[in-house]
Order: sequence, then C-alpha cells, then structure tokens
Amino acid sequence: MSDTDFFSFHNGVFCCEGVSLQELAEEHGTPLFVISRNKLLTQYRAFEEAFKDLGHLTCYSVKANFNIHVIRALAEEGCGFDVNSGGELYRALQAGADPARIIMAGVGKTAAEIEYALSTGILMLKAESLSELRMISDIAVQLGLEARVAIRVNPNVTAETHPYITTGDSKEKFGIDEVAIDEAFDLVRSLPNIRLVGLDMHIGSQIFDTGFYQAAADKLLAVLDNARQAGFEIEYFDIGGGFPVTYEPAKPATPITKFAEKLIPMLEKTGTTVIFEPGRFIAANSAVLVTRVLYRKRNHIGKEFVVVDAAMTELIRPALYQSYHGIIAVKPCGSTFKADIVGPVCESGDFLARAREIDCVGEGELLAVLSAGAYGAVMSNNYNGRLRPAEVLVDQGNVTLIRKRDTYEQLVQNEL
Repeated sequence: MSDTDFFSFHNGVFCCEGVSLQELAEEHGTPLFVISRNKLLTQYRAFEEAFKDLGHLTCYSVKANFNIHVIRALAEEGCGFDVNSGGELYRALQAGADPARIIMAGVGKTAAEIEYALSTGILMLKAESLSELRMISDIAVQLGLEARVAIRVNPNVTAETHPYITTGDSKEKFGIDEVAIDEAFDLVRSLPNIRLVGLDMHIGSQIFDTGFYQAAADKLLAVLDNARQAGFEIEYFDIGGGFPVTYEPAKPATPITKFAEKLIPMLEKTGTTVIFEPGRFIAANSAVLVTRVLYRKRNHIGKEFVVVDAAMTELIRPALYQSYHGIIAVKPCGSTFKADIVGPVCESGDFLARAREIDCVGEGELLAVLSAGAYGAVMSNNYNGRLRPAEVLVDQGNVTLIRKRDTYEQLVQNEL
C-alpha cells in the first residue's frame, strides 16, 4: 500500500485504507477520530530505517496519542515508550509494552508515580531537578531497589517553533540547567540506591532546522564527557523528540533522513544506546477527525461561517497553538468558498480554521480535519458538557472501535 492510499479518494469519497469515511460516520456518529494503523506503522518504520546504522532505542512519546490500541500496534513492532505520568505508564503496561523499554519523564512526578515506576521495573526515570533526585533515592531505599536514572539537561537552545512547545530554553520549566550539572553529579554520588545511567534533553516540537539538534547535541556531548570524567558509566544518550511533520502542504517537513544524516556522525561516537522520543512524527498524520456540518450562516458584513459538530473540545490545537490543519470535504462538489470553520462551544476561540478556502459543503455534509492523530483525542475534554468522541482503527479494510463515545451518565459518574 502506497502512502497516498492510507487516506485518499475512492469513487469520489474520502477513505481511510479504502474504507469510506461517510460509512464510518453513519455507523459510529460524529465527531469521530479515524486512525490508519498502517500509516502509523509506516511512520515508525521510516524512522527506524533512517537511523538503522545507529545503535538506538525508539521510545514513542505516549502523550501524542495514548489509545492502548495505538500503543499495542507499536509495541508489537518492538517500539519502546516514553511516558510522562502514572496514567500513561498504566496505559502502556495495559497495552502490553515491555517495562524494560519504557522511560519516564515529567517535571513534576509525584511520590506515588515514582514508586509505581520503580516497582514495575521500567528502564529508567528521567530526573528534572535536584529535589526529584532526592525523592527518587528516598523511595528506592524504601522499596529496597536500585533506581536507574537519567538526568534531563536543559541545554539552553531556543528552537524556532511555537513558544508553547519550546522545551530546551533556560526560561522554561524543564530539566536541570547545563551550568548546574556538576552539582547534580555531586548529589547523585551522595545518594543511596541511585545509579546514573543516562543523559537526556528535549528542545521542543515541530523543529524543521537540523541545526538546533546539532547545537543541543553538542552541549549534551560535553555533559557526557564531564559525566565520564566524574566516574559515571553512561549507557543511554537521549536526545528527545520534536521531529517535524507536514501539516500544511506549503510548509513541508524536513525529511527524517536529513536529521539522520546530521546526527548519526555525532551520536555514533558516544558509545551509548541513543534514545529518540518521536510522538507527533509517528502519530500526527495517521488519523483524521470527521465532523458533520450543522449550520451555515453569513453575518451582515458577508462573513461566512460553517458550524460543525467538532470543536476545540476535540481538537484544541488551532485555538491553543494557532496551528493549521487541512480540512476537506468527504464528498467534494467541485466548488469552494471562504469561511470560518467553527464549533458549538461557547468560546470565540472555538475554531478549526479561520478564513479558509474550503469545499462548498452544505448542512448535514461531512468534513475531514487532517493530521489529527497527535494531540487531538488525548487533549479532548468535556467542557460545555460535551461527550468525548469515539475512535476507530482501520487496518486494511478491517474496522475496530477502539474507544466508545462518552455518555451523559459518564459525565457525572465520579461526582458523589
């Protein structure tokens, strides 16, 4: 199956792996997330192929899309996982992930989460502060275990991306500043039941310029030299994720092979297992959000609105990051017009697109919001009492409901 076959038109209807989105919407309702299992796996395999000449472990960043069926599909391919909470760890384990291939990040891990991670035997915890190192040591002593840790270093590299997804700048909350790393090394030496096995960084998301990775990797390589001079045996060198994907055709992502060409010569000399944490790269273009047009309206200044049944509660990225998502008609008519595509939520920020040239859809017809596989369903919520949408997985014509739509009863079931 070629890449264009994962989402393409057949007999005038937009399909996922040959399955009509029109039929899926009729059976499962809208809004509806539709995931292509084979697009997901194709992206993972492309990443592995690019870095095949480097000893590495790819840990899919679960936060991008944590449906257990997505995790299971990747686990069956041998993928590792990067989790950021006890809940994400639980999901990964429920999906059958190997604990020895799970790493845990998070700037604010609780004592309960650290205890859970250590007791399940994950590969390592990534510590992001001196206080957290002390907490990990205390809990490891209580459990009678040795805690394998990596130190997340903040390399103070500001990547050119949206400020809300920049994570390697010293102004941000993540990691331990590179200038404080010697203090961290001294603390690790003094703490019982801790073994420093890795160094980690993450500079942001949707980074198109390989130069930012090279600059940050240079800084982490210097920290690696310091760690070895200090007597630590570093086994893992984690450069994070953030590799870009194409959302807007006019702004194509830098091919992953270009990152490999620049990074492999730098990283192969470390004598470590290099860890990557792609999330968006694997998941983003593996899914679409299908939504139905509720109303069309025009105001007194001639502005057109298409009101759909999906909202910022299903896909918050346009409101939160001013991000672009392609939007196409499931059954195009051949003519277009310019409109705002907006949802039903009582917020002016509830939009999927502004002043977008789209197919001239009518009320009751369907639109597909593209590139909805990452940070779509995972960030959905029940604001305005809305029901989180269903999700289906398509695998070469076979359709599986992998998340049922919320019910009204579920909205109040935890309220005593």
